[in-house]
Amino acid sequence: MNASAPPGAGPLAKREARLAWGLLMPTLLSVALVIVLPLLAIFWISAKPISLADLRPTTPGVYERLKGKPKVVGDSAIVEYRLKNSSQEKPITSVTMKDQWPVGLTISDLDARCALTGQELTCVLGDWEPGHRENLHINVVVEQAFLDAGTNIRKTEPEMKGTATSELFSFNFTLKNFIAVFDSSEFLEVLWVTIFYTVVGTIGALLVGMMAALILNHNFAGQGILRGLFLFPYVAPVIAVAFTWVTLLDPFSGSFNALLLQMELIDAPINFFGERPLALFTVTVFEIWRYFPLSFLFILARMQSIDTDMYEAADMDGASPFQKFYYLSLPQLMGILSVLFLLRFIWTFNKFDDIFLLTGGNAGTRTLTVNVYEQAFAISNIGAGAAVAVVIFACLLGFSFFFFRFMSREEGL
Repeated sequence: MNASAPPGAGPLAKREARLAWGLLMPTLLSVALVIVLPLLAIFWISAKPISLADLRPTTPGVYERLKGKPKVVGDSAIVEYRLKNSSQEKPITSVTMKDQWPVGLTISDLDARCALTGQELTCVLGDWEPGHRENLHINVVVEQAFLDAGTNIRKTEPEMKGTATSELFSFNFTLKNFIAVFDSSEFLEVLWVTIFYTVVGTIGALLVGMMAALILNHNFAGQGILRGLFLFPYVAPVIAVAFTWVTLLDPFSGSFNALLLQMELIDAPINFFGERPLALFTVTVFEIWRYFPLSFLFILARMQSIDTDMYEAADMDGASPFQKFYYLSLPQLMGILSVLFLLRFIWTFNKFDDIFLLTGGNAGTRTLTVNVYEQAFAISNIGAGAAVAVVIFACLLGFSFFFFRFMSREEGL
């Protein structure tokens, strides 16, 4: 007997669906504004050959001053307007200037491009080429009203207008930024450093966090104090702990090098943050030390929720501690370990501040995120920086697809 198709949704169900969507709409809009729009902006900029200076609008500039020192009626002076195009690459068309003319200054010689109507000076200055500069001079004669008022002509700022195109908002796209990124001789090295730093840092933080959870998953005196101390690397400000590590490992004044020299374990100081490949190993160890408390918290919470009856049964069967951990604890922890690995991988892949504070990306520690900063701000090529950010997004998107595609549902995902 064939099952009949379910009936269509009734009016009540439709009203409930509309109500649900109405309640969700503010959240969806917030997500779009906070996440989607900046992401689209990065994709847009990555296809534009623009520098950091191109983000500023191209505008005509002016500086006004009175040349000469008139003291009595009838003295001559010059009102000077220093005009310039703020861009060295883009022209400005249809430039105009309006200024409030001060009382008591009689014009004796007016530029042909300008006209005075009442107390308003209007100048049609035409089109300006990139980097255009000129001085507009207006000869004047001083009257008593100007001297009595003591007017400072710079108090009224001239109003400048003009039309300039912006490459940022045009529909001309290019792949030059991505070609420059992938053709760079350093790209493969930067990618390898990023993968090593991310994979080793993530797995190391999970392993150290698991060991810490195993140690503190027992009742003993001072347990609470130790748990609090284990959280210190994660809750301490990154600038403080990074400065502490740099100071301790300094090859000239660091306490760690001094201790190794006094113990005669080394013959010369070691530059932990300045030598290849030691600098990469050091920043990776810092990553593990700083972020293992997060794994420790989650793993310890999961361990404490495991039923103790099966451990008692394993003890009766003569199971060793390793067997209990491998066959009982580890399968129960796979779900939380998978989630932690996913989160820590994404966060570490995007990590910038730790490496930048420790080495600045030098000595073979430049990751993709540091490369974004250097491209966008160090050399002001914001288009190339956005292109590297798109590469990071593509890498994380590919990793996420692979992770969810091959991760079994029995592991909690």
